[in-house]
Amino acid sequence: MSKQQEKKAGVGAFDFFCIGFGAIVGVGWAVSINNWMANCGGPLPAAVGYILALVMMIPVALCYCELVPMLPVAGGGMAFAYKAFGEKVGFISGWAAFGAFVTIIPWEAIYIVDTLSILIPALKAGSPLYTLAGYDIYIGNIVLGLAFSLVIFAINWKGATSSAVVQRVLCVVLIAGGILAMICAIFKCDFSNLLPVYENVKETSHNSFMGGAVAILASAPFFLAGFETIPQAIEESNGDTKSIGKTVVLSVGLACVFYALLLFTLGTAMPWQEFYSLPTPAAANLLDIAYGGGVGKTLYTIILVCATCGLLTTWNGFMMASPRLMMALARANMIPKWFAKQHPKYGTPSNSMICCLILSIAGPFLGLGLIDPLTSFSAAGFVCSWMLTSYCVIKLRKSEPNMNRPYKIPGGVATAWFAAIVMTVVFILLFIPASPCYMGPMACILFVIWMVLGFILYFASAGQRNQLTPEERSASLFAKMND
Repeated sequence: MSKQQEKKAGVGAFDFFCIGFGAIVGVGWAVSINNWMANCGGPLPAAVGYILALVMMIPVALCYCELVPMLPVAGGGMAFAYKAFGEKVGFISGWAAFGAFVTIIPWEAIYIVDTLSILIPALKAGSPLYTLAGYDIYIGNIVLGLAFSLVIFAINWKGATSSAVVQRVLCVVLIAGGILAMICAIFKCDFSNLLPVYENVKETSHNSFMGGAVAILASAPFFLAGFETIPQAIEESNGDTKSIGKTVVLSVGLACVFYALLLFTLGTAMPWQEFYSLPTPAAANLLDIAYGGGVGKTLYTIILVCATCGLLTTWNGFMMASPRLMMALARANMIPKWFAKQHPKYGTPSNSMICCLILSIAGPFLGLGLIDPLTSFSAAGFVCSWMLTSYCVIKLRKSEPNMNRPYKIPGGVATAWFAAIVMTVVFILLFIPASPCYMGPMACILFVIWMVLGFILYFASAGQRNQLTPEERSASLFAKMND
């Protein structure tokens, strides 16, 4: 089979949508929706917050929509920034995104163990092995987490096509579960449950409805991240890169609407000040209480199963994307070349995948106590990469005006400027303690440490970079564009 035939038999636009949407939505709606309400002061400000996030994110997604088919290589934002601004900015974008990517892998491992422990209480039987950050770690949790890590690794070992087949099934179940939750909540709808419309129950930095809506932006980047998984597998597409670029916008837009509708509908099914105090998974517990009896237990189990599928869609998507971003960094000689090695049969970044497997295995040993700072740290990494990607569109329109652009974003440079300015403002506000979307001291420290470690690694790799000319290094990163 020729290379062209292999490409045509690769991952299609619908598969990329399932990869992107599944990686975005995941389990957040089932396990974190009550925390969104509490952090924002109610379901309505949280829902409005996700509409604001939609306005904020669509221009960013459009920037990816233009750049993905224009530069169809693994690396995504890193490759875009490398082309537009050179190695150092490319490294900042790629390393920030990689930190966000690999944080999600153990995050998913932690949550799937915790969620399945609800269905299988025996997983937490006996005495805990140890306690970390206030949460007990059990041997059953660790064994289950290891098993799932190996399964997800095995699925992705054979390539993005194998990952996409699994993602299709899981994504359909995930969407069906969310729609079922909305419909069941509508049947128990009482608009008085939305009152008070705003109350700062967690005594955070906001003091108004709109302040609460803006507060969602502290975590929204994490819960809307995932569309970046699409460009990471672009080299294994069937060749229709223009349609694949559009799936980025579609997956982001539908995810924002999906979250907003869930917040509104579930917020009407129970007084929200009772809802936000429910244990995980909040959506399943809400339906169990609202309906009661056998029906409530059945709905509880269905939502729990769908939540588990949501965990797996995100885990699968980022296990597919993270090694490819790592491979792209190594191709550009920004980290050791060892990470660029590909499997001789499947073409997957084998050494990078082994590294990501190790990070995945670490998750069950960490436990839920580290979830909040990991979430905020990951959000900062994504926002940094999105901000730089938006500036890439502006720069490349000037520096590469004649480069082939299968898709041009509506509004052109003005849209890109809007995305860049908004992302810059959000990124700055994440680090300002007085702002509504401040991510907390621990996340700030983690982000700074991660970037410092990255630059140490970057400068330590100077020797291997200097063995090649700048033109040779660029050609190595963008070689697949000519295949």
